[in-house]
Amino acid sequence: MKCLILPDRLVLSLFLDFCVLGGMPDVVKQYIETGTFSGSVEVQEQIRLDYEEDVRKYAEGLDQTRIISVYRSIPAQLAKENKRFQFNKISKNARSREYTGCIDWLIDAGVIMACHCLQFPELPLKGNTDERKYKLYYPDTGLLVSALDEEAQEDLRTNKNLGVYKEALYENFVAEAFLKQGLGLFYYKKENSTLEEDFFVRTADDLIPVKVKSNSNQSKSLTALIKNSNYSDISYGIKLGDFNVGYADHIYTFPYFCAFKLKEYLKEKQY
Repeated sequence: MKCLILPDRLVLSLFLDFCVLGGMPDVVKQYIETGTFSGSVEVQEQIRLDYEEDVRKYAEGLDQTRIISVYRSIPAQLAKENKRFQFNKISKNARSREYTGCIDWLIDAGVIMACHCLQFPELPLKGNTDERKYKLYYPDTGLLVSALDEEAQEDLRTNKNLGVYKEALYENFVAEAFLKQGLGLFYYKKENSTLEEDFFVRTADDLIPVKVKSNSNQSKSLTALIKNSNYSDISYGIKLGDFNVGYADHIYTFPYFCAFKLKEYLKEKQY
């Protein structure tokens, strides 16, 4: 079966509304009461300020300014083509040893989530990561949107135009969906090569690369991982994007919003 029909526009529009709002209770409550986005960004900004205040209150023995700098830098880093977290994007002379404890604190507090780079695309996943390489996301996509510049926020809320933040928003949403299902967050980027994949999940026997598509271009890395005999744990892949449910050339396609059901789907697929 090959997918030819795009998902219903209304469903996709509602999906984008969810991305803008996120799932923080006070934000959702504001939206339900008003029926509009009016006031939601102010609530989201206050939540982010509250997080920063918690850093100042509870992060004893660590450089609180550096912790907040890490948190604030994530949206801009995700907007870049290379989404790997880079300390020199915070400060020109920043070093990993100065910030590693800050990142760990934010992860332990549930304020950010880390996606770890695999050393090689094979099972097992745990113990197969390069501790120096990772991407950082917000665990609520609505808070990520609220951290963008005002013009980008307005364009997104009014016109559903994601601009340069398109890939960042979709990837963050999928990372959030995976984390809430108890799936680990892993990606792969081969050194000195264009071969890379956004996420990996697993079943008992299979390693499954997951590509998050923000356009209709071919997924060359996904195809290469499936066809290359060196990656024996990979027999098929999953592509999330502006698609209907479909299957072709060992790749399953799903709309973005199906990311929340992926663990359940993979479990049923085994039987």
